[in-house]
Amino acid sequence: MADTPTVPQPTQNTARKVKFVITRQDTPEGKPYAEEFDLPYRPGMNVISALMEIQRNPVNANGGSTAPVCWESNCLEEVCGACSMVINGKPRQACSALVDQLEQPIRVAPMATFPVVRDLVIDRSRMFNALKKVKAWIPIDGTYDLGAGPRMPEKKRQWAYELSKCMTCGVCLEACPNVNDKTDFIGPAALSQVRLFNAHPTGEMNADDRLDTLMEGTDGIEGCGNSQNCVRACPKGIPLTTSIAELNKQTTKRMFKRWFAQ
Repeated sequence: MADTPTVPQPTQNTARKVKFVITRQDTPEGKPYAEEFDLPYRPGMNVISALMEIQRNPVNANGGSTAPVCWESNCLEEVCGACSMVINGKPRQACSALVDQLEQPIRVAPMATFPVVRDLVIDRSRMFNALKKVKAWIPIDGTYDLGAGPRMPEKKRQWAYELSKCMTCGVCLEACPNVNDKTDFIGPAALSQVRLFNAHPTGEMNADDRLDTLMEGTDGIEGCGNSQNCVRACPKGIPLTTSIAELNKQTTKRMFKRWFAQ
């Protein structure tokens, strides 16, 4: 009896894929559009490594060649704040967003609070200008060695260190409903930095100037609506609402001091 010939079975590609839906924008004035990508899965991959794979092989889910997606990143360990974007509806750092912990398709978009430069690259000048406005630095007189400065009490140093963790990622501004294109509110990041530098033994000599800045117009502390989204969104767990509450007290005292000085 003749052997029955074996019919070769079609092989199936069982390699696991990860689907990304990325909101893109070719120019600052261009209209946003969505583009899908199917990427090979690798254990431990994050959103940044997925973007790097698209950069290496810029082919979309339809098999068509496309321009590599533009984004910003630097440290890749949630320290620099450069890779802020909206991932599955939540503003966060792309370097710490692990694919295994994200629902698919993974939707990636630029933060809407800031102007888009291209794709996922945004212009965070609004936040940096706010830091300039409140003098978020320690002034020194000259460039010579001033020696050891005054020591900060340990209890104050501990909470001040928590405020110093800010990496200017802009996530708190993205989460705040009061920061938008219809307001000039400086946002929770700059407010928290005012509390930090006013607590510094050297920085406190400019404390009144910073508080006066927060009391001018509606772009200062008056612009806060107390939604408390910022403290929930902050990737560093900075007590932003605690700082804002403390600044409310400090600006009130400053207001009465100015009033009685007239």
